[in-house]
Amino acid sequence: MTKQTFAIIGLGRFGSSVCKTLVDGGAEVLVIDKSEAQINNYKKIATQAIIADAQDENTLKSIGIRNFDHVIVAIGEDIQASILVSLMVKELGVKHVTAKAQNKYHARVLEKLGVDKVVRPEREMGKRIGKGLLSENMLDYLNLSANIQVAEIKITKPSFANKDLAKLRFRNHYHLNVIAIKRNDDIIISPRADQKLLVNDSLLVVGKTADVDHFSQSMS
Repeated sequence: MTKQTFAIIGLGRFGSSVCKTLVDGGAEVLVIDKSEAQINNYKKIATQAIIADAQDENTLKSIGIRNFDHVIVAIGEDIQASILVSLMVKELGVKHVTAKAQNKYHARVLEKLGVDKVVRPEREMGKRIGKGLLSENMLDYLNLSANIQVAEIKITKPSFANKDLAKLRFRNHYHLNVIAIKRNDDIIISPRADQKLLVNDSLLVVGKTADVDHFSQSMS
């Protein structure tokens, strides 16, 4: 199986974190940054590390940026540079481009340029922290779309103990589907209707975000 190839432009906190995650996952990763110090830090981590100004189109061409499966524009505070580089990599024919946005206006511009995935990590982290503060029982979640979510929710109510899924009627009462149960180190995938729950089990549920939030808060 051919390894996926990634190019990361910008080695701030976001770009650095993405780089390490991709390398740990076995991908080939090229990193580009103007800072010699940053590049030196990643020479032994990334597959290749280049000191360069990605705002120079000829530099991107000489690197062969269009040959990468995915390019991540992780430029930090310089919104103008982020927009320019995103535009150039799209025009050079990169198939999949992900770019970091500083705010909603920056995100809109990137979307209009045809960037395939726009991320706002600070905003997402803020949401995650906020949800955790509202309900300590929501251990983790993943947005599948604008209003559909998968979440891991800890069962803390004694009234749920030793009751099976059929009796609790999750679909009717909570409008959620239970896709797995986590019990200590075990995971029960696609649990049967007669599967009983225990206090401190964690349920992996999928449904509308509002329904997930309602169920999570009902455990508090």
